[in-house]
Amino acid sequence: MSIQQKLSLLRSMAAVDSFQLLYWQVARTCNVYADALAVLGAWYVTKKSIRFVCDLYSMVRLHFIPRLVGRRYLLKHYGKWAMVTGAADGIGKAYAEELARQGVDLILVGLDQNKLEALATAITERFNVETYVLEADFTKGRGIYPPIQEALKNKEIGILVNSVDVPTDYPEFFLNVSEDKLWDLINVNIAATNMMIHIVLPGMVQRKKGAIVNISSGYCCKPTPQMAAYSSTKMYLDYFSRALHREYAPKGIFVQSLLPFSITTKGDGHSEGLHFFSWLAPSPNLYVRHAVSTLGISNRTPGYWMHSVQFLFAQYIPEWLWIWGTTQ
Repeated sequence: MSIQQKLSLLRSMAAVDSFQLLYWQVARTCNVYADALAVLGAWYVTKKSIRFVCDLYSMVRLHFIPRLVGRRYLLKHYGKWAMVTGAADGIGKAYAEELARQGVDLILVGLDQNKLEALATAITERFNVETYVLEADFTKGRGIYPPIQEALKNKEIGILVNSVDVPTDYPEFFLNVSEDKLWDLINVNIAATNMMIHIVLPGMVQRKKGAIVNISSGYCCKPTPQMAAYSSTKMYLDYFSRALHREYAPKGIFVQSLLPFSITTKGDGHSEGLHFFSWLAPSPNLYVRHAVSTLGISNRTPGYWMHSVQFLFAQYIPEWLWIWGTTQ
């Protein structure tokens, strides 16, 4: 072998040694970063897993334990009278019947005077409680509230259920929503809740006890296309309720944000808003029996155990998957 060939071989061996040395140095550095990323990933998965297990435990504690230990006595905890807005139909009517079942006297507020009077008569005969009917069209804006305030002057209201709303019958693009419907959404879904609380809350604060239930929607947990205006009003109610609870819980007032998903209405076999399998959509009475058992326990809840499962998974799925699912 010539000298030139020997030198070439030595250079090649040196190059190989240098490459291997570089490779091992890079690999060792990468291993350090890989170990750090593995620790970070394990911490993240553990955190999410613990949170998921805690959420499941909270759901069981909220929806099953209170029903096992028996019905709570709302009359003792909050007072003699309850006011329910939107009481003529749906969740509002179911709340009125369930509160009357527990011996609470009722003020029923709604648009249809005939329906309200028929409900008041039926409740009085069935549960032997006092009832009082107030006709109010919340779409009319600010002018309707002074007469309501005057009518409630001598009533010690312990529970206020803000159930009145302008529902959305089916998903539709924002520009297909009429201007009148948009104003109704603002006046009814937002303003009515604020004003009714503003009327009733001073008495609760004075007595240092009371409960307010604001019915939002499970669809407020993520942006929902083709329900933009409706779901946004419900998001407002959720944030408003949570903030109000923080303000007034030290004064003895419990404010609950209720987040139902689909409810079967009028036995028509389909749900309010988006269409789901019927077993996911309880009747208003079944839903309210579960929801009332959470009052005073959770200030933010879907109210019904299956809706809590839906809400739990809705919080963990990516936003794009939520949007895809709600627009199909």
